[in-house]
Amino acid sequence: MSSKEYSVEEQLKKTPALISIMDLLMSCDSHKDALLKVLSGISVPNKNYIDPIEVEIRDQHAYCFHVDGEPDGKPWYHDIRKFLASREYPENATNGQKRAFGRLQNHFFLNGEVLYRSTLDLGLLRCVNAAEATKLLDEIHAGTCRPHMNEFTLAKKILRAGYFWMTMESDSIRYVQKCH
Repeated sequence: MSSKEYSVEEQLKKTPALISIMDLLMSCDSHKDALLKVLSGISVPNKNYIDPIEVEIRDQHAYCFHVDGEPDGKPWYHDIRKFLASREYPENATNGQKRAFGRLQNHFFLNGEVLYRSTLDLGLLRCVNAAEATKLLDEIHAGTCRPHMNEFTLAKKILRAGYFWMTMESDSIRYVQKCH
């Protein structure tokens, strides 16, 4: 056994997972020299090491677009309605926010003080504030519209009834979880 073969075999003893693969490859004489040449340049670490993955655990759930109420007393669509009425951007609006308002104007329609979201398949949906949304959830899930339904069916039924708010699906999920 040459010194190269010995150093490669010593390195392989440090990593047992490679031994079975190496035994298989070393059994074939035609590949033995090429394999030893490649492996002599590879350094095998002394220990198996995997970079740790940091996982952050939160005390409370985080919801995107979560709206329980309206802290400033204005509905979620106040800025959109104001922009459609007067073409004025909110104070301190960044360039990205201004572009977003430009894109939003294609999806919303203002009729007097009532804001509608236009959709291709459902027509115009009336935008509602947090108080109206809570009332709609109650009425459609358990009120006169009756049958208790799952969260996604509830959100779709509200859409078919002609109403819209940004957090409709997440609010429906939370409402049904509290109900059952």
